[in-house]
Amino acid sequence: MKIRVIAIIYTLLILACGLFLWNRISKEKDFSIDMLDLNTKVDQISDKLSSGADTEALEKEYGCEIILLSDDRYESENNYFIKEGLSVFDYKENGVIKGKIAFNARSQEHEALSKSSKAQLITLLAVVYAAGIIILAVIWYFYIRPFNKLSDFAASVSKGNLDVPLNMDKHNYFGAFTESFDRMREELKLSNEREAAANRSKQELVAELSHDIKTPVATIKATCEVMEIKHKDPDVQEKVAVIKSKASSVEQLIDNMFRATLDDLDELKVTPREESSLIIDDMLAGLRFYGTVEQKGSVPECLIQVDKLRLEQVIDNIAGNSFKYAGTPLEVEYRSESDNIRVILSDRGPGVPEEELSLLTSKFYRGSAAANSAKDGSGLGLYLASRFMEKMGGGLEVRNREGGGLTVEIIIRKV
Repeated sequence: MKIRVIAIIYTLLILACGLFLWNRISKEKDFSIDMLDLNTKVDQISDKLSSGADTEALEKEYGCEIILLSDDRYESENNYFIKEGLSVFDYKENGVIKGKIAFNARSQEHEALSKSSKAQLITLLAVVYAAGIIILAVIWYFYIRPFNKLSDFAASVSKGNLDVPLNMDKHNYFGAFTESFDRMREELKLSNEREAAANRSKQELVAELSHDIKTPVATIKATCEVMEIKHKDPDVQEKVAVIKSKASSVEQLIDNMFRATLDDLDELKVTPREESSLIIDDMLAGLRFYGTVEQKGSVPECLIQVDKLRLEQVIDNIAGNSFKYAGTPLEVEYRSESDNIRVILSDRGPGVPEEELSLLTSKFYRGSAAANSAKDGSGLGLYLASRFMEKMGGGLEVRNREGGGLTVEIIIRKV
């Protein structure tokens, strides 16, 4: 039951008890009369009457009724006083009764006693009510409030919100319990972070392996194509066809796995380090198997900030696209700037429509010529190349070459 409901019920009980006792006091008839006070008043009234004081004035002053023997209604009034239970005293002069002085002492005493009892009742009820409310407030502050915080905290944790700590108040009755709950939250948060990191590491590993395996598979397929041309023996042709078919299946499976993994990752990990720019020559030399590479000039010798593995993937992707779709030699030029080195890769193919240039680095986008061709592709090569270069502090620019062909500039940041 909520503390608010308890407070309301307690207030109603106090009011009910107060009303009951108030009515009992109002009906109470058990009281005593102060005869000494009344006799004193009688003596004072008698003295004043002997001095010729006005009876009506005395009645108002002392709250009594006075009837003299000389009044015609003496007998009837005297009988009325006795009948109503008034306190009646003789008024004497020189030992002779001259009249009656009557006090309604019972009503006066009852009224005074009721007023005093009611005041005491109100005071008592106020003290009891205040004490009860204070006790309820203490119970709420030290017991119920901390427990409500624990309940809210547990609900928040159940929803997966593990970032909000459970603060402990001083003198909290549930202090140790609260601390245990907060430690549980911290452990759950650390566990979730470790699990997320492990999952991400697995996803990155799968994505990296999937993408990197595509290069040797492409090499196998290219080798098969060469063997088909050079070896006309039917038995060799049949075996090469099987190898080529299986390589295509592996490539397709890898592509599907890579797509699924990449959907769960914002981007693959890139770790730039200081490297010599001469590593670019080594990477380009490895492209000879794909086709002819024509270098114009040499790489400017300096230190560059790159992830060697990712840069090799970038160059492989761009060169692989050129050899696959353009089918012409790859031309390589260099331009040194104050902060960057630009490696310019160009082919002599048909290029791409101008409206598609800005889309070539989008995820899963393939140009219209590539999409309509029989050649396989995932639309991830230039997307990944662009993301890798951005992470290395450089960039990637794609444009159509004057006179025909496509040019891709790799912008590499100097140290």
